[in-house]
Amino acid sequence: MRHFTFKALTVPAASLFAAMLAFSSPAPAQDQADEPATIVPDETVDPIDRLFAELKRESDARQAERISQRIWARWRDSGSATANLLMQWADKAVTDKDNSLALDLLDQVVVLMPDFAEGWNRRATLHYAMGNHAKSMSDINRVLSLEPRHFGAMAGMAAILDAAGNDALALRAWEQMLKVYPANHQAQEKVGELADKLAGSKT
Repeated sequence: MRHFTFKALTVPAASLFAAMLAFSSPAPAQDQADEPATIVPDETVDPIDRLFAELKRESDARQAERISQRIWARWRDSGSATANLLMQWADKAVTDKDNSLALDLLDQVVVLMPDFAEGWNRRATLHYAMGNHAKSMSDINRVLSLEPRHFGAMAGMAAILDAAGNDALALRAWEQMLKVYPANHQAQEKVGELADKLAGSKT
């Protein structure tokens, strides 16, 4: 999710709480002790899961960026020619500074494919750019419910929380991003800045 300059705002506590639910840990797996261990063939593993495993292991920022771009490429493909075309038209509308048209097109995407995380993320980005931060947060929450590893949405959430003055929640969002994308310099820097700021406020 691209980041834009925006003024500080106050996000209702209920909205922040709902948004942060996306960071809840998944339910623990049931005990499989009684079942024999099996080796899952590589071809049965979702390619995006392999990419996320590589991203988590990669410490080199440039290599990690290449992996992240491959993940973005998969996220951008909805599997629907119609939705992909609407997304392309929305991108052009944004480039042409026709945000109202872009928003209408993205509204159509999320109605057409409500389980397509990147449709919600693209609309969250547009709301963010237009200054509709509460709406952006709502869409981000939907993205993360569909794809909890969406580091772009996490960065967007962190930026909104940071601007709202919710340093502790912003720090948590950046930390969650680092769990998925450890080599991301922006997240590393923000974690350091916010941790120092919070530590200073306690002295």
